[in-house]
Amino acid sequence: QVQLVESGGGLVQAGGSLRLSCAASERTFSNYAIGWFRQAPGKEREFVAAIGWTGSIIRYAESVKGRFIISRNNARNTVYLQMNSLKPEDTAVYYCAAPSFSADEASYRYWGQGTQVTVSS
Repeated sequence: QVQLVESGGGLVQAGGSLRLSCAASERTFSNYAIGWFRQAPGKEREFVAAIGWTGSIIRYAESVKGRFIISRNNARNTVYLQMNSLKPEDTAVYYCAAPSFSADEASYRYWGQGTQVTVSS
């Protein structure tokens, strides 16, 4: 059982930046692709970005492409989501999940508890 813990959320003004972290409990984490999802109030959870187990393949949702950067440090069992040029519509609870590269949340078996990101206008 892989445990994932997100951190780094908070309140930021529009145009600002935040970096989220997703730390895993196991060294086997380095074998997993990892995805980030988000869920805004009253909306369904949506895909944000995903990274392959080596970090060499990456995908983004169109809504964040050019603003968010996903990366990983397998030596630290951690995946990062650098969020730049934040907009109020980025406000959501952000989750990391494993072990898939898919944009379909049904492909993920392990989920973190989420971290709140709030972007004020």
